[in-house]
Amino acid sequence: MGKKKSHRDLGARERQIMDLIFQLGEAAVSEVREQLPNPPSYSSVRTMIRMLESKGFLRHRRDGNRYIYRPIQSKASVRRSALQHLITTFFGGSASDAVAAILDDSSKALSAEELNRLEDFIDQARKEGR
Repeated sequence: MGKKKSHRDLGARERQIMDLIFQLGEAAVSEVREQLPNPPSYSSVRTMIRMLESKGFLRHRRDGNRYIYRPIQSKASVRRSALQHLITTFFGGSASDAVAAILDDSSKALSAEELNRLEDFIDQARKEGR
């Protein structure tokens, strides 16, 4: 069985394109190009998007004369993968160290509602024996 495709396997520009398509939900080549910093030519963006499709990251539908591209994986799936990569890379696989770093940086900005929500997540994790 082949390795699951991951955003980590993409080049910087490919990741930018994927991030934009995730933000937009779906997009035509011209819409992606408009959003890219220092955009390459239209044909270069089109080629990169077609490559992303051939690699299994995107699919398209036809809308008149243009193709509209959307991600194959759900945003939630990609978010989990990216978060796991972040925790593994920067926190030695420790979710508690990652949460501690987030709380250390943003604890003053968290509302009582957000703190209660975090507490509920911790209580739920304890109940489920995670």
